[in-house]
Amino acid sequence: MEDRAVAWLAARRAMLVPRHDRPDTVLFTRKALIETAFLVGLRARLDHAPLDGDYAAILQQVADLAGRPSYREMVARDEKALLLYAGTYAALRLCGHEDPEFRRIIQQAAQGGYAAAFERIPYRQLDLLHTLYLCGIEHDLPAMDTVLPFTLLCQNPNVLKLADRDVYALTHTVFYATDFGRREPVWPRGHSTGTAVEILEALLVLAEARANADLVGELLCCLYCLGVEDSEAADRAWAFLTSVQEENGRVNGPDGVVHPRMDQGDEDFRHWAEGYHTTIVTALAGLLRRTPGRLGTPRPHPPAAQVPLEKPLRRAVVWLCEQSLEQEPRVGLAGVAAAAIGAAAIREPHLAGPALRHYAALLADAPHALWQEQGMEVAGEFALALRAAGTRCPSLDDFLKATADAIGSLPTVPADAADGVQRLVGLGLLSPSTAPAVPRQPTPHERCVYPPEAAIALREAMETYHLGRLAATLRTLGRTGWWQHRITRDALTFLLAQQNTTGAFGHPAADDQLARAQAQYSWTRSVVTALASVRDALTGSSQPAHRSP
Repeated sequence: MEDRAVAWLAARRAMLVPRHDRPDTVLFTRKALIETAFLVGLRARLDHAPLDGDYAAILQQVADLAGRPSYREMVARDEKALLLYAGTYAALRLCGHEDPEFRRIIQQAAQGGYAAAFERIPYRQLDLLHTLYLCGIEHDLPAMDTVLPFTLLCQNPNVLKLADRDVYALTHTVFYATDFGRREPVWPRGHSTGTAVEILEALLVLAEARANADLVGELLCCLYCLGVEDSEAADRAWAFLTSVQEENGRVNGPDGVVHPRMDQGDEDFRHWAEGYHTTIVTALAGLLRRTPGRLGTPRPHPPAAQVPLEKPLRRAVVWLCEQSLEQEPRVGLAGVAAAAIGAAAIREPHLAGPALRHYAALLADAPHALWQEQGMEVAGEFALALRAAGTRCPSLDDFLKATADAIGSLPTVPADAADGVQRLVGLGLLSPSTAPAVPRQPTPHERCVYPPEAAIALREAMETYHLGRLAATLRTLGRTGWWQHRITRDALTFLLAQQNTTGAFGHPAADDQLARAQAQYSWTRSVVTALASVRDALTGSSQPAHRSP
């Protein structure tokens, strides 16, 4: 992959020459020049074999362009863009192409009281420090390990909230802090290589699910820079990049790389511009994967982390029970069933007792149509909770017996009916030996990769504030063994932050009191069942207490 990617870049090295008749492309082209040059510089630094072939051809093009006064003297004319030019010099220096005049101009700019002094966000400050280090230019700036604690990476961010620009800030932090795998970072207190790897692997799931080859490549490079050798996420990322690389070596970048007005119909330029960066990243991943100079540490593990659920769940259950007593039965019944599930998960079933008895008496003579309308999830959970509380509801008993007789006559049922069948078995209305067959679902160990559709669903639900969808996805993840994954934990952390002082979940951002109440009731009902599912998984319980025989 590396060879094919470099061959494609070398064949199009003429694109690195700024076209002065097109001023709108000059800055873009110079950015591409430094990135291509840096790939060659890293090749020389990480692999001591002489540069030849395509790498040598690219180096010659870079050297020719950097030797022009129209290029190197821009450092003195535009000090704010120091890194745009210093990176090219650093790459040439790594390849043994020392240029005293180029170095003099860069050093003069770095010591001029502005180019190295103006305010930069932390990862850009690391960029400056790393570039000056590779240039061999002395300075009085703070050390890299002093800046590192202020980066986004070391704030342990919620991975589901990060925009693409944030992910690039994380990846570049790793590049500079590790010197592309040649040094061990000095992490601030509370952070570690294990935490960084956990974040990167979670972001890889999201990037691959969105088919963003550029981010997949950068995140993969970061894992290599941190010395990670045994990562299923890295293996999948490598396989993904292999699958999207074109026959000629090019790897297409994400949408939006080139502004629509920039190419003005020049298809060759657009084709190159949309793919050059991702192709560089793919080549770099190949280079880092094969070179032995990286950190060779055992796979780091993040410190054990758990999201506290018991107190938020108790508060929500109490609120839900109180509110359910004021609801119309067709609405309140689902809330009571959810509250019972939540109360059982924290081993306090008595919290839902009064609401259960109220609804059992209220619906003692309800028609089968009401229970049919509620569905097996609500009706079955309500029945299980009633049984645990020593209470019965005649109309519900009749409905469930009729349902069990109908299902028991079937040879098989769809996979989505499995929970309903299990509830009937738990109630003693179906025998395990006579229950219809249910298609077998893969276990978490068999499906060792975090489900990408779930990761995308969580992110979209957070972005649109669809708490019901977020809770439903978390419930599924809790039941299928993914409760400890970083993505699940971060989604849980976000969800718990939506609980207000009453115990209800959600901030409707609406002034109509009825609309607010309806939204919070619906959200809280969904969240309670989700938290209960994760709580059961965390405590090692296969089923809530009220389901036990």
